[in-house]
Amino acid sequence: DFSVLCQMGQPTKSVCTFTDKISFIRPGASLWGPLKELWETVDGAVLRRLPESVHLLDLQLKKHKPNFLSLYKNPPKSAEQREKVRKASTEGIAIQGQQGSRLLPEQLLSEAFILSDLFDIGELAALELLLAGEQQQPHFPGLTRGLVAVLLYWDGKLCVANALRTLIQSRHGKTFTLDLSGELVALTTRFTDELMIQGLTKRILTLVSEINVTHEFERLQKERGLGNEKHRKEVSDLIKESRQALADSLFSWTCQSPLSKDDTLALIGHLETVTAQADGSLDSVSLALVMGLLYCLDVRFVEQGTEDREDLIQTLPLLTDRQYVAAVHSRLMDGQPWKLPGLQAVCRLAWALSLRVLSQLPQGCALVEFTEADEAVADQALLGDVFLFMKEGILGCESLAQEEFYIRRLHSLITDFLALMPMKVKQLRNRADEDARLVHMSLQMDSELPSSLRKDLDHLMVLIGEFYSKDSFGLELGLEFWCHTESLQHTSLHGSYLGMAPQRPPHKQVVLSKFVRQMGDLLPSTLYVSYLRMLKGLSNGPQCAHYAFSLLKTNGATRSDNIQGISGSPVSWERFFHSLMLYHENLWRDFPNPDASQYRHPSPRGITQRELEGLTSFLQLLTTIITWSENARLALCEHPQWTPVVVMLGLLQCSVPPVLKAELLHCLAAFGKSPEVAASLWQSLEYTQILQTVRAPGQRQAAGIEVELNEIESSSEEYPLTRGFCHLISTLVESSLPVNLGAGRRVPGFQPYLSFLRDSVFLPFPTRAYRRPAEKWEVVDGVLEVFHKLLREYKPQPSDFVQELVELQGEQVAAHKPPGHSIMFHLLNDSPMLALCLSLLEEGVRQLDTYGPFPGKKHLESAVLRCLCLLDLALQKEVVFMDLLRESQASMLVSPLEQLLQGVSPQTLRADHIVNIARYLYHSSSNPEAAFQSAKILRRIANYPNIQTRLVGDFTHDQSVSEKLMAGFVECLDSEEAEEGTENDSDSQNKVARIRHETQIHMLNLLITSLDLKTPNLALYLLGYEVKKPVSSTNLQDPGVLGCPRSCLHAILSLLQRGTEKRSGPVLTQQAPHLAELCYQVIYQLCACPDTSGPTMRYLRTSQDFLFSHLQHLPFILPSNQIAALSQMSWLMKTAAIELRVTSLNRQRSHTQRLVSLLLDDQPHTQHTADGESGMEEETRSVSGFLHFDTVSKVRRKLLSVLDAIDFSQDMPELLQLDFFERTQIEQVISNCEHINEQGHTVCNVKLLHRVLVAEVNALQGIAAIGQRPLLMEEVNSILQQVVERNRVRQSLSAKRHALRSWRSLVETLLTACPADLIPTDDRQLIIRDLLLDLHEKVLSEEAVGELMPIVAGAVFTLTAHLSQSVLSEQQQGAGLEASSGFASIANSALHLILRKLLDFILSTGGGYQRLRAHLYGSLLYYLQIAQKPEEPDTLQTGKAMWERLTAPKDGFSKLQRENLAIIESYGKALMEVVCRDACDGHEISRMLALAVLDQILSIDRQNQWLVYVCNSGYLRSLVESLRQDDSALQSLLAPQPPLLKPLYIYESKMALLTRVAKTGQGAVELLRCGLVAQLIECQVFDMIPDSDAHRYGSEEDPSGFIPSPMDRYRQILLPTLRLFQVILTSTTMNHQQGAAQVLQWLIMHADTIQSLLRCQELSMGALQELSLLTGIISKTALPGALETGGEVNSAVLMEFQGHINRFQRLCLTLLGRLAGSERERLLKKAEIAAPGDSAERRVEMEVAMQQVCANIIEYCQTLLHQSSDQAQFSICLFSPSGSEPADLSSTLPSMAYSRAPSLGLVLYLLKNSTADFFRFHQSHRQSLGKLQTLDQLPPEELKELCQGLVLGPGGVEKISSVQRSLLAKRRLVQLINNRAKLLSLCSYVIETCLFVLWRHLEYYLLHCTPTDPKDSLMPGASLYRSRLTDGEKKMPQTYSFGGLQASGGRGISLSRVSRQDLDLLKSDMAAGFGEALQRKLLEVEGLYSQVRSRYTFIQALVRRIRGLLRQPKS
Repeated sequence: DFSVLCQMGQPTKSVCTFTDKISFIRPGASLWGPLKELWETVDGAVLRRLPESVHLLDLQLKKHKPNFLSLYKNPPKSAEQREKVRKASTEGIAIQGQQGSRLLPEQLLSEAFILSDLFDIGELAALELLLAGEQQQPHFPGLTRGLVAVLLYWDGKLCVANALRTLIQSRHGKTFTLDLSGELVALTTRFTDELMIQGLTKRILTLVSEINVTHEFERLQKERGLGNEKHRKEVSDLIKESRQALADSLFSWTCQSPLSKDDTLALIGHLETVTAQADGSLDSVSLALVMGLLYCLDVRFVEQGTEDREDLIQTLPLLTDRQYVAAVHSRLMDGQPWKLPGLQAVCRLAWALSLRVLSQLPQGCALVEFTEADEAVADQALLGDVFLFMKEGILGCESLAQEEFYIRRLHSLITDFLALMPMKVKQLRNRADEDARLVHMSLQMDSELPSSLRKDLDHLMVLIGEFYSKDSFGLELGLEFWCHTESLQHTSLHGSYLGMAPQRPPHKQVVLSKFVRQMGDLLPSTLYVSYLRMLKGLSNGPQCAHYAFSLLKTNGATRSDNIQGISGSPVSWERFFHSLMLYHENLWRDFPNPDASQYRHPSPRGITQRELEGLTSFLQLLTTIITWSENARLALCEHPQWTPVVVMLGLLQCSVPPVLKAELLHCLAAFGKSPEVAASLWQSLEYTQILQTVRAPGQRQAAGIEVELNEIESSSEEYPLTRGFCHLISTLVESSLPVNLGAGRRVPGFQPYLSFLRDSVFLPFPTRAYRRPAEKWEVVDGVLEVFHKLLREYKPQPSDFVQELVELQGEQVAAHKPPGHSIMFHLLNDSPMLALCLSLLEEGVRQLDTYGPFPGKKHLESAVLRCLCLLDLALQKEVVFMDLLRESQASMLVSPLEQLLQGVSPQTLRADHIVNIARYLYHSSSNPEAAFQSAKILRRIANYPNIQTRLVGDFTHDQSVSEKLMAGFVECLDSEEAEEGTENDSDSQNKVARIRHETQIHMLNLLITSLDLKTPNLALYLLGYEVKKPVSSTNLQDPGVLGCPRSCLHAILSLLQRGTEKRSGPVLTQQAPHLAELCYQVIYQLCACPDTSGPTMRYLRTSQDFLFSHLQHLPFILPSNQIAALSQMSWLMKTAAIELRVTSLNRQRSHTQRLVSLLLDDQPHTQHTADGESGMEEETRSVSGFLHFDTVSKVRRKLLSVLDAIDFSQDMPELLQLDFFERTQIEQVISNCEHINEQGHTVCNVKLLHRVLVAEVNALQGIAAIGQRPLLMEEVNSILQQVVERNRVRQSLSAKRHALRSWRSLVETLLTACPADLIPTDDRQLIIRDLLLDLHEKVLSEEAVGELMPIVAGAVFTLTAHLSQSVLSEQQQGAGLEASSGFASIANSALHLILRKLLDFILSTGGGYQRLRAHLYGSLLYYLQIAQKPEEPDTLQTGKAMWERLTAPKDGFSKLQRENLAIIESYGKALMEVVCRDACDGHEISRMLALAVLDQILSIDRQNQWLVYVCNSGYLRSLVESLRQDDSALQSLLAPQPPLLKPLYIYESKMALLTRVAKTGQGAVELLRCGLVAQLIECQVFDMIPDSDAHRYGSEEDPSGFIPSPMDRYRQILLPTLRLFQVILTSTTMNHQQGAAQVLQWLIMHADTIQSLLRCQELSMGALQELSLLTGIISKTALPGALETGGEVNSAVLMEFQGHINRFQRLCLTLLGRLAGSERERLLKKAEIAAPGDSAERRVEMEVAMQQVCANIIEYCQTLLHQSSDQAQFSICLFSPSGSEPADLSSTLPSMAYSRAPSLGLVLYLLKNSTADFFRFHQSHRQSLGKLQTLDQLPPEELKELCQGLVLGPGGVEKISSVQRSLLAKRRLVQLINNRAKLLSLCSYVIETCLFVLWRHLEYYLLHCTPTDPKDSLMPGASLYRSRLTDGEKKMPQTYSFGGLQASGGRGISLSRVSRQDLDLLKSDMAAGFGEALQRKLLEVEGLYSQVRSRYTFIQALVRRIRGLLRQPKS
């Protein structure tokens, strides 16, 4: 059936290689650009079947119809044009696609005129061509624009021819179909019909005659239009391909449709003039035309039953047009001889057969007069030696084998002759028999041969043999000569070979098989060789070989009557092997002594020339049959009588011609293809000593093949035997390699063979002489093939490096190493073998650089390829080899190959080996495989950083070499023929495409590896960066600009940019996903590396607009290769993130804005389209616009659609189901085979695993194991499949993780690094909402895999943080704008949804994933922060009454808070459990965050549900008890060099949570019940106050200031505890006593520490904070009677406790003296000096702390006074009755300060100071309030000043936007106002309390105190005391001890010493101090502050009382 699905002439490859390099640009050249575009369109429509291409094709064909009609006609010259061009240098000329006119240089114009004359084209066209040449010049390094223009001219011509051929091939016709759409076929058929009518055939024939490479070259040579060798080759290739394409167009036409009468005659007329090439064969163009004519005359297709047969018959003029037949007949039969008579004979034969077929058809009746003549025509053809010409002229043409339809047509010609003209065949046989008799007679009579011999049958047989022995398409057409029935009649090896039921074969097949059989019957000796050659051709193929084997078998079987079988058929196995045995016996008999002396004298009874030919032919037939058929091989080998292998080996030892020996060796090699034969063949080979491996003791010299090589072959300069031997060894090595070869007679092993091949064949090959130059390369190719196979199979083993000994004839000898080891050793040393390999590589590249044909080119290329493979294998295995060598400590010396390759070449005296290897890349178009190996080697070498730097030097050392190398790399990357394919592509074209693709992959990996190494490296050189100057100074340009060559970066970009302008996106991502992924990775690495980042990103941004054009096509969806698509997107997104960051930093707003809106907009973009598509696009758009009116208002945001493309689910492979192997062991083996691959994934090495498992199976012994072997192997297979699947899953997960990380970094960069105002706040919140909800949607689905959760959690954290910031900043900007619409731009419902998803996510993580939850807790904290009310300024106006406050509407914050809480509570215990569990145990960060979350929730949980749960579930107790365990960790923190600070942070978090719990009464009680204070009492860390000197050294340790000094660390431990106590004391109102007693106990247990803190000398900020908390606790706990509650306490203990309390009291009062006194100013000044930067800040903090301490101590005094008694007369006295204001207290010695009580004057002093402070603070508060209210009117300077405190770093304020600035200023003002408000409240409290203390003391001293003079006894005083105490006791028993101790303590205030004088002085001092001014101020304070706060006039009352006391006369 001829309608074969096929592509004719493989048009895809015929577009010349160099044009593939040209990225398609639309230059003005009308002779090239538009034609290139035309070809692209035709190719896209017909061959690549792109969508929407028919429409484009139609447009192009309409546009270019004139080009096809006037094929190859150039635009004519004209004077007008000439003038226009001449003026271009002065007046300028308008250029298409450019605005205005451009002045062109004179030089260019003169070149244009030369070009115009050269090609006879119009001047303007010539100018355009030159300009196009200039534009394309970077693609052709080393050529001028003129030379490029020449290439473009011919390429334009080729494009038209290719387009024409492809269009014609797409027609509907009789021979083949391309399976295209009906629309397209109709279009092309219509178009080509029109062309044909207009005379296309004659035009093509004219052009084929006119165009001539030699003639064109002469013209070009004259005008210097030819450049270097490469240019010449490219030009000649283009011209040849143009001719070929034209001829192919005509051939394709005739295949599909018949030519008209005139056209057919024109074609015949052309063929009459055709001449042959030098060797007698036709050239490929003539062959195409001959085949065209043969198809014209072909009628056989009518016999096929295709559905359109009738239509086709109607169009065939042979059947319908009588005149056509008449014209052709007369033209072919006229006596005019053609230039090639043989060609005429072929055409006549074809015509004769057509006539014969016509005569058998019904239509033939009308043509009887012609059909009668068929015999005559055939006779004419035979007279013209038709078969001889077919063999020499047609089969000799190379292009025959490349075209299937040529082969099919010739097959039909030969078989039709045999089938349709049996009588003619019979005549030929009779004639041959007759001739044989004549020859025989003339030989008998010794007369000369008759002249009339005709060898037609001979030629026919040889033709059949030659024709069928080549089967490049695997068609096995020879099968038609064999009949199935034959094999069924005899019980052959396979009863029915095809397993088919017997059926009647077609008539033709029967006739042909009869021909084969009959020709062998009674075969005359003259035809013997020809018949064997025919059989050899017909047995080419697996089935044919079987039939041939059966034929030879049956021939012998039927007639072997007598034993010797002499009378049997001459063509049978029996006869042949019998003859061989006879030859062997005879020759061996002549040869009793096998000593080498007689080798040189051929035996007298030698083999004659005819015998030699017969033997050779039969051996070749045998070789063919056993090569194809394994059954034949085994059957013959095991035949007991024939023993072919033994006989052949015997003959090899005899004296026969080398040619015959070579044939015998080839035949043995064919036998050796079966492993079972190979093993025995090795032993036989060794035994017969063909290569002498054992020397007999008395033997004079060597024997065997070595002698033949050195003496016979070298002298005759022909080496068939050596080549045969190499071939045999190569085959045997592949089948089996016996280890114990030659055991017993010599040291066993392969070594002697290897040594012979290396030392006798390989090393001397360059110095030997060769009669046939090509043979030199054949020999070296053969021997290298063996080396390659040996090294490929070699796996270094530890045993290879141990010197083993073997016993030989009783003594120990060193054993041989494996052959691979020996080759490795030679390659890893500077050995002759390595030197020869390298010089071979140099020779190869030198020969290739000539671009000319030379003898043996194919074998040289093959040899070079094998050398490269050897080097690659050596580099691959050397690491293991060297490691094993080191471990074995053997004495062998080797050097790494990559270092040897840097050695100096003896030929050039330069270190250019690696350069030579790299130069093969320059020949990638002609030698893709060598380029591939070269890239592989370079990539392996590139892993060594030290070599890279040298390589850069070597590569750039010579300018011309450097350009060539760069061009080679670029050419490989640019290759358009590369395609990603699968391993087992049998099609050679696909294989080459795959190799080109792999080369690109290796080169990109080379770049990726090199970029990670130090500069200068190869990648930088190849990518076009500076290697001599700093990399960052590179200025990247488009190729050709400023002389910038085309570099690999340009190639990578042009690969990626293809298709970006179309809707479908970058083509590469679809066609070669892995390649695209690596390209994106290279770009990313360039952008990420600091050196290359600047130049690269500048270039990508300005010249290429790279990122925008690629990002707009995201996401890439590739169902077939999801992993690659994800990786592509990952690298692209990472690059985009860098770009966003960089453009933001450089303030390139427009760039950032474009990318941001591309990624985030949800409004549809108008995508820009390519010109060609606009038509289609417009239509579809208008249609869609019409249908969906306004529904498509929103599109998915680009970022979200990228997220959609990442599939969170992953199908995991099932567990292994094993029957034989143990699962655990298999898993162990699998994990042992795992390694980390280049991409960093852990994968299992499947090949290694396979080896291990197969070895395991092979190790099994016993019958059972053998029976189960197939099942075992099946299980091994299933294990391997499982592992492959596992690897895929791992890679898939890894790709998803990578993609998700990149997505996350892009999102984070967008939100963090880009200027905030690029995305408006409301949009920002909606975007974050969408991203959050989508992320949760994906991660919470059932199928989502856990591996992706951590990344998602991280992203959720970032997004929530940004959401929180965004909402907060929005509220700050629009404070007070809260309307009912919701809380912020984002609706509350959305916020609630986000919260729900967050909580779902937390719960979905279950028990594991604690670290992951840390992110989620962080997110939750950020989320809860949104509902926290911001700080508001305290205006001191209470304003509303209580009722109004209660009924006021709720603000948005509390509403959202309530709703949040409701949602959290709806999750119930499950959520509580997870959070509490994380808070108590696990990873530190998670614990801290869980504690913080608990803290936050407790703070909003008004119902205390969480608190109750925490208390009841035991988590609280667990937390409290863990404090004791933290003690030792905290103690270790106080060392000068702390370990980690983790324990500190966790402790702080715990304390914060406990403090939060303690804020409710219920919580505080629960904490006390859990024994919190008891735990803290046991903690010893509080007693470990660091030395302040140590603290000074500590601070120097950490210059960053991140690690706090030991003292600060101590404070971080102490302060939280103090705060917690303070909160507990405040909260436990009901059980206050219990709490106070416990805290007091803590104070007393750590009394020494507390006292040293109270005595603190250096009052720093930290110390003041400590004191403010400590004094606050002491004032609430160290009270009289606090100890009584503890029940019965031993009195001694009580005394001790009492002492502590007194000491606390005294220290507090002393402290008050220090702080109220003048030390205060000194401290404030000191603070300002210490931190000048933020002095205001520090000062305010200090002031607050000091005021707090004073307030606490004064409160303490007040409490003591209260508790002692309600009445002044029974009250204790704390201050001595001295009214003088204290002097500088700090100057007095501490002993003095402690020895006496402070004076009452101190209180007055404090009162005065506080009053003064109050007014100062009040003033400042009012000012700040004013500023806040008029914030908009503040001058910018003041705003800047306000912001200064909140912005880090110098110049920070400058960088902030004005909106930010006013926000910061507002925040700062609110801080200031609230600080002042705090100070004011403290001041007013101090004032009120001071007044109270003053009043109580004055009342006592001035009213109740009785003074004593010194001369009075002490008794009255004492009695007075006693009486007071007893009174006191009655009222308040518990104060007894306190008052008593206080009074009688020797250092207490001795009231007995108060004299009258003291009291008077007191009164006068007080009256002076408490003057009118002070009183007025105090009342003013009350007016300003106190009355606003409360209704009482407390100050007024006290002032009045004190005034009264002071005025009252003393009684």
